[in-house]
Amino acid sequence: MRSTHGAERSNIPSAGECGQGSFHMNALRALVLMSFALLATVAAPQTAGAASAVQINADANATLQSFVAQNPSARELGRKAAGVLVFPSVIKAGLGIGGEYGEGVLIIRAEPAGYYNIISASFGFQLGVQSRSVIIMFITQEALAGFQNAYGWKVGVDGSVVVVTVGAGGAIDTDTLTSPVIAFIFDAQGLMYNLSLEGSKISRITR
Repeated sequence: MRSTHGAERSNIPSAGECGQGSFHMNALRALVLMSFALLATVAAPQTAGAASAVQINADANATLQSFVAQNPSARELGRKAAGVLVFPSVIKAGLGIGGEYGEGVLIIRAEPAGYYNIISASFGFQLGVQSRSVIIMFITQEALAGFQNAYGWKVGVDGSVVVVTVGAGGAIDTDTLTSPVIAFIFDAQGLMYNLSLEGSKISRITR
């Protein structure tokens, strides 16, 4: 994920750098295990044949390119951010007790800087499987350092995340975004959701 534009390097790479991969089935298998194990505290799922670093990088690149193509102002946000965490596919599934699981990469100055998973539990009636992408931008160096230094970073406890949606006219107003950590949640069609990431736990993984 190397930038080719001078000294200033965006956290959103250029198109065509990587292909696309997939780990939906691995994530779904993890969620099946989670639905029986999740109670008050979410434990990490046991995944066999997890996505490789190459697959995650490729999926993250494709996700960013699609997001920027539909929201051009997001590229400027990527330039301002100290780091961008991309989860190309967060799978939600369950019966009664449900959960969400996804794997992603932290990008700093257009380079992979670590791999992470995101896990959350949900309760109440739910049926079926849903997939969406999550992009989290750490706008300040302090926010990024706090994330990297945490042993398991829980949204709402270790840091607050403001979920951003597209405003009037379909543009993101970058001047009004003052939170040190912001996020975008969207589906394969680019439809953005005003959902909360509260309670989600993000942990570093080895890839």
